[in-house]
Amino acid sequence: MAKGLGKGLDALFGETEAAYDQVFEHRSAFGYTEEEKNNAEEMRLDKIAANPNQPRKNFDEQALKELAESIKKHGVIMPIVVNDNGDGTYMIIAGERRFRACHLAGRETIPVVIRQYSEREIKEISLIENLQREDLNPIEAATAMKQLMTDYKLTQDELAERIGKSRPAIANTLRLLNLTPDVMSLVAEGKLSAGHARTIVVLPEAEQIKFANDAVRNQMSVRELEKKVRAYNVPSEILEERKKKKRALASIELKQLVERMRFTFRTKVSLIGTDKKGRIYIDYYSRDDLDRISEILDIIDKQQ
Repeated sequence: MAKGLGKGLDALFGETEAAYDQVFEHRSAFGYTEEEKNNAEEMRLDKIAANPNQPRKNFDEQALKELAESIKKHGVIMPIVVNDNGDGTYMIIAGERRFRACHLAGRETIPVVIRQYSEREIKEISLIENLQREDLNPIEAATAMKQLMTDYKLTQDELAERIGKSRPAIANTLRLLNLTPDVMSLVAEGKLSAGHARTIVVLPEAEQIKFANDAVRNQMSVRELEKKVRAYNVPSEILEERKKKKRALASIELKQLVERMRFTFRTKVSLIGTDKKGRIYIDYYSRDDLDRISEILDIIDKQQ
């Protein structure tokens, strides 16, 4: 851990880890013992509120409906975990999907396991646990990482160690926060992958939107998008210079071909056109001259 963060950060993580150790067998804020599960109490939904620091902002509506149907048939199998706010209300620590599905199912209550955390512990637990979830979309993950780094003055290396990810993975995810809001929405909705997004993050805002929409509309691969972005990033003057060099090279090759034909046929050979399209004229000045050229062609054919 870097110097300068000092006792405050150590104390913060120490307190949170102590809370983990005291309450959970597996050091997970989302877990509880079998005894706690069996002793979960039914609580009215109107006494419970979502965690405002929950990084996960998007919930699959179809999946929620399917979960609601399951709850109608089988009830809530796993209690949610809530924090006692001390004023008769409770905040969700784990289980917001089940909470939302209960609303859809028309239930008035849900089984809960009650916890008691400080505001700081709730925030860190929520962020770290959510970052370890597989279903957090890239923008939600990037936002949560940035919040942890800002709130607790963490470096990328320290955050990587804390949540069990590599530093390059942290850096790549954080880059997504430089996208325009419209492009972020495409990533959050799963219409544009994080790989596509990282490719266009270097572009100006207007171009980000244009390239993102093109990628979605044309179902481009990341490699195809990278190629288009590279072409965009090359100044038009350089592109024109490359074209001139290519044309000059083709012109040299054509001239060499004409010279070889003049030497072979020992007559005037003329070229009209470019390396892409044109005509080559071979002059002859008598019947004998034409027969001589024909004989040369016959010899060339036999040698092939």
